[in-house]
This record gives sequence, structure tokens and C-alpha cells, in this order.
Amino acid sequence: MGLLIINENKNMLIHICKAKIHRATITDANINYEGSITIDSDLMKAAGIVAYEKVQIANVNNAERLETYVIEGKAGSGIIALNGAAARKGNIGDIIIIIAYGLLEEEKAASFRPKIVKVDKNNKIV
Repeated sequence: MGLLIINENKNMLIHICKAKIHRATITDANINYEGSITIDSDLMKAAGIVAYEKVQIANVNNAERLETYVIEGKAGSGIIALNGAAARKGNIGDIIIIIAYGLLEEEKAASFRPKIVKVDKNNKIV
């Protein structure tokens, strides 16, 4: 059951995709690290995702999905690293989609467009 939040204007707020990094390649998986996903800060900036923001990860290779938070990685490194328990949900070389959601008034959602960042096999913006 989802959480319903009503703002001061009594307009319903809905969860909507605010950003997506599409078809990124996992470059590292570290089971012994605190849980999270490390993302190249250039990709984060391009998508409008901030450090510690909650994201959903969909693994194209194995259909696994998980939610975690983002840790900022070195700019230009192309790093996409699953950390902690998340490392069990994917392997180096797997293709993933990283999705960040936000809350938006339902009436504004029809005209809203998320930031979508497409990357190549080296996690460079295309």
C-alpha cells in the first residue's frame, strides 16, 4: 500500500519518474561495502540525481529490481558500482536502468518530462 501525501492546496501528489540513466553498464560490485550504488558524478549531474537520493535499479540481464541510495563517484570515471547487498543483484557487465522518482501535483504531471540520460557501453553520455 502506497503512502498518499496531500499538500496544502489539497491537490494530490503522485510519484513520477523525474530522471533516468538508461542502459548503464555495471563496472563494479562490492559485497563488503555499505549498501548503495555509486554513480559517476557527471551522470548524476546530467540526470539531476543527487547524493543519497533514493533510486530504483532495474537489471536488464536478470530482471532483478532493487531500491537503494546513490553515492557520488568520480567525475568522468564511468563508474556504476553496486555495493553491499545490492551487489548480489547484478554482475559486472550487466545492463541496468537507474530511475529516480519525485512527487508532483497530479495536474502538473501531464506536462512534466523527466531527464533521460542515455549512455554507451562505457557509461559515457550519448
